[in-house]
Amino acid sequence: MTEHPPRLGLTMGDPAGIGPEIILKSLEALGQRIAAGELAPVVVGTTSCIAASARQLGLEIEITPAAAPWPQVGVIEAAAAQTPIEPGRLSAEGGRLAFAAIERAVQLAMAGEIDAIVTAPINKEALNAAGYAYAGHTEILAELTGSKGSCMLLAHDRLRVSHVTTHVALAEVPRRITPERLRRVFELTYQAMLDLGIERPRIGVCALNPHAGEGGLFGREDVDVILPVIEEFRARGMAFEGPVPGDTVFVKALGGQFDAVVAMYHDQGHVAVKTMGFVMDPASGRMSALSGVNVTLGLPIIRTSVDHGTAFDIAGRGIANTQSMLEAIEFALRLVAARRGRK
Repeated sequence: MTEHPPRLGLTMGDPAGIGPEIILKSLEALGQRIAAGELAPVVVGTTSCIAASARQLGLEIEITPAAAPWPQVGVIEAAAAQTPIEPGRLSAEGGRLAFAAIERAVQLAMAGEIDAIVTAPINKEALNAAGYAYAGHTEILAELTGSKGSCMLLAHDRLRVSHVTTHVALAEVPRRITPERLRRVFELTYQAMLDLGIERPRIGVCALNPHAGEGGLFGREDVDVILPVIEEFRARGMAFEGPVPGDTVFVKALGGQFDAVVAMYHDQGHVAVKTMGFVMDPASGRMSALSGVNVTLGLPIIRTSVDHGTAFDIAGRGIANTQSMLEAIEFALRLVAARRGRK
């Protein structure tokens, strides 16, 4: 029996941002592959918002209720807009529609009707204005799927970085770095590398403190909490190294010493990946490249995402970069293939 093409649910994100635009432009770029049966994407969101984006882009598309080859676009309606959405303008309505798209996509994935979710960016302020008090996608997906202990992985080319903590105040980070949390993130990171076809992953664990604490002079977390867990995993035959100081661990990863890095907090990992993947044009002051994928590990479903925000400042102008969205789609396809290979 021939397996169906990977079914991807692309959530539109905040409709006032660039989400609908980068989805439509990505589907156009993938049109031949979709027609060839390599993937079967559908957009999960608000039909009127997708249609408005198509008009703004000058795309002649036909919206259908199921996956279809370009220039048809399958749209699964998550919620209808109750008030007009203006590109670039933050609103509670935009947050409501963005949440509805995520919620519907999770339902579809949990029911096995789609194989993975690829999310366009949401705006946290709009989300909270709509009454959804979440720090971001990771927290929403964890609650909707009933998952405990998920973690964020950012990927750009050879640099793959998981995070022990993410959307918390820096002052809270040391308290949240516990042996239990470290073990969970180590396991998820190791398995993710196996899923990417790396037979014996080498994982670099980033230190929390400068110079890995200098033997306790600059804090004892690296010595007392992080190192013992690393030694546990090494005793199990896994290639974990660290704690490696944060000012050298990413250079070593780019040099081929590590297949992935475990960062202790949000900016520690994000700065490294975005410095590599984001390129700004000095002449225009705009981003000329947006490369990188955000993956949520530890869910019962596959979810990848772009590694950038809603870009309200350029929404509705037709100039948004699709690179990160296309990479997120490709990463989702790799994870679907890995999951199918394990069955």
